[in-house]
Amino acid sequence: MKRRLTILISSAIWLVLLAAPDFGFACTSIMVGKAASTDGSVMTSHTCDSHRTGSAIHIVARRRHPPGTEIELTKRSDDDSGPMQRYGRVPTGALPQVEESFGYLNPAYAAMNEFQVAIGESTFGGRKELVSEEGLIDCETFTRLMLERARTAREAIRIGGALLERYGWIDEGEGLTIADPNEVWLMEIVGVGSGRVGAVWAAQRVPDDHVSVIANSSRIGELDLADPDSFMASENVVTFAVEQGYWSPERGRPFRFYEAYDPEGNFSFSCSRRIWRVLDLLVPSLELHGNSNHYPFSVKPEKPVGPEIVMELLRDTYEGTDYDPVKHLTVTDEEGRTVKSPLANPFMPYDMNRLLRTNGGWGWRGERPIARWYCMYATVIQARGWLPDPVGGIVWFGYGNPAMTTYVPLYAGITELPVDFKTDGRTTGFSRDTAWWAFNRVGTLAAQRWGDMRNDVAEARDPLQARYLEMQAAVAAEATRLFAENPEMARAYLTAISNRACEEVTAAYWELGDHLWTAYDEKW
Repeated sequence: MKRRLTILISSAIWLVLLAAPDFGFACTSIMVGKAASTDGSVMTSHTCDSHRTGSAIHIVARRRHPPGTEIELTKRSDDDSGPMQRYGRVPTGALPQVEESFGYLNPAYAAMNEFQVAIGESTFGGRKELVSEEGLIDCETFTRLMLERARTAREAIRIGGALLERYGWIDEGEGLTIADPNEVWLMEIVGVGSGRVGAVWAAQRVPDDHVSVIANSSRIGELDLADPDSFMASENVVTFAVEQGYWSPERGRPFRFYEAYDPEGNFSFSCSRRIWRVLDLLVPSLELHGNSNHYPFSVKPEKPVGPEIVMELLRDTYEGTDYDPVKHLTVTDEEGRTVKSPLANPFMPYDMNRLLRTNGGWGWRGERPIARWYCMYATVIQARGWLPDPVGGIVWFGYGNPAMTTYVPLYAGITELPVDFKTDGRTTGFSRDTAWWAFNRVGTLAAQRWGDMRNDVAEARDPLQARYLEMQAAVAAEATRLFAENPEMARAYLTAISNRACEEVTAAYWELGDHLWTAYDEKW
């Protein structure tokens, strides 16, 4: 009877996984200033928590364009014509292309360009009435436009802001974390409403010795536009709020961007709890409360933060806290003791959490940890200003659930990737010809018996991750030496390092998935 019950519950979880809707509002991005990091690098990050998003990564080369060239723009749209739900792209129009566009690494959201300008992303939605279809630029397009045109984070914000104001924002409220070798900024954008073309935006710099995080709620509060070293904004940032009745100076309260344009965001535990978790783990002495609605924009970490710490934060599921989503999933063992259920896992879809009466967890405004089963990919990006740009920029890239993935180093100077990293797993359906499926299969399997399988995952993941991290000093030294002699040799060397890691880790995850099927065949 116990075995039958286990099979029934496991099957129910599988059915909900397969039928679950896409959760586009779900990304987390952590930012680290250069004086807050272990090595002086500036970092941003991104969990792309949407299973409709494509898995393919492309390397876009620097290009020169004849006068009068236009760039054709598209926007994201649902496409259910293939074997799986996914996003397609439909045309929105065109705008003038620049004379020379820079090269960049391009997953679904463009990640880093050849000058080590890097981007992370987190949707906050904001006021629904501000979404406009009268314009050209959605979020994915915007990341590409900035990276192909900007040499610094500030330049990306200024260029991007001007493009939005002229050509129009056609997306919901978005937060973009924009870094370069010197600093990292948070830029937040909303539209101007139906029938209008334009945008409202603000940007705030993270102090060099601080870290910050955005998790699907607007984080920018009061603006000091007399301090351009720390703030930037569109000219209409306040006047539009007054026009719409979102803020009035007569109310006696200072203007805050998040109060005007995302008034509900900070009242969602789905968002605020993740912000609390990151800040609390980095600065426990602040004794921040997990039930608060507002947290500091940024904090000074008690210890320097390396990429491995950001990776660990992105793996977090609130384990050991009162908000652990599986805290109350218990069973009685054969000796009559109350123990955690072997099926307990933090990656159940929201409807399953509600069915089992765990902590919150239904609807995107409910509760959820940082790591999610429907994450398509995650990045931890370092900009290292003391190294040549092709060497210094490094995108740590991991497919699938951040709690289980291994991040591979993709350098700003690489010229090629393995075919299975350039093949979209949502378009093919299950296929061993696309790398994402190796990781997604492991994530889906391990979530069914997380209490046991997490150990198998760690045994495969941790040695690989440690080795890739440890080898960076030697790789940087050799690549820098080669770059001084022959930049093309340096690019070839970095390309070989990245491709070898991609191939090794993908093979390891295919093997891990086969092992999970085999080792637990009698334990379902």
